[in-house]
Amino acid sequence: MAKSTKDWLKKNHIKVSAWPSQSPHRPYLLTRGPTIKQRRHRLSNVRQKCFFNLRYGVTPENIILYGQSIGTVPTIDLAARYECAAVILHSPLMSGLRVAFPDTRKTYCFDAFPSIDKVSKVASPVLVIHGTEDEVIDFSHGLAMYERCPRAVEPLWVEGAGHNDIELYAQYLERLKQFISFELSTS
Repeated sequence: MAKSTKDWLKKNHIKVSAWPSQSPHRPYLLTRGPTIKQRRHRLSNVRQKCFFNLRYGVTPENIILYGQSIGTVPTIDLAARYECAAVILHSPLMSGLRVAFPDTRKTYCFDAFPSIDKVSKVASPVLVIHGTEDEVIDFSHGLAMYERCPRAVEPLWVEGAGHNDIELYAQYLERLKQFISFELSTS
C-alpha cells in the first residue's frame, strides 16, 4: 500500500490490522493469526457478532472489509454472512475455475472459490476496483462482480492499469477517499 494511503488512513483514524506488504493478496483487515480454515470455523459461529467488538472494540458499522485479488474470496465470504459498513473488492475474481478456464460459465461443486455466487448476498455497499489491462484476473471478472452486487456503488475502472499497479494511479486514492468519507456517511 502506498505511503500516502497509509498516512490518509491513519489521519482519518481507520485502523488496519495487516498491511499488504505481508502478502499482496490477503484481505487487509482479517489477516493475522490462524489459517483460513481455522478463521472460517471460528467466525462461522454466533459469537462473530461480538468478536470485533470484544477483541478490537469495533462494532460492525465501523468495519470496512477490503480484499485484493485472491483476498476478495474470504472478504466476500465474510461480507455475505456478517454485517459490516462496507466492502471494497480490488481486482476480484468470479471463481477459481473461471480464472483458470475463462470460458467457464457456471459454478461447479469442486470450485473452491465461488465468489460470484456469494456476492449477491452482500448487504453492505460494495466498491469494485479493477484495472482494464489486468493480466492476472481478467477485467471481465470485475465487471461481473459489480453487476451482481445488490448495493454496488460507482466502480473504479482504472484505464491501462494491470493487476499490481492500481495503487500508483491518482484516481485510486481519490476514489477510496470519496467512498469512505462521503458515500458511506450518507448511506
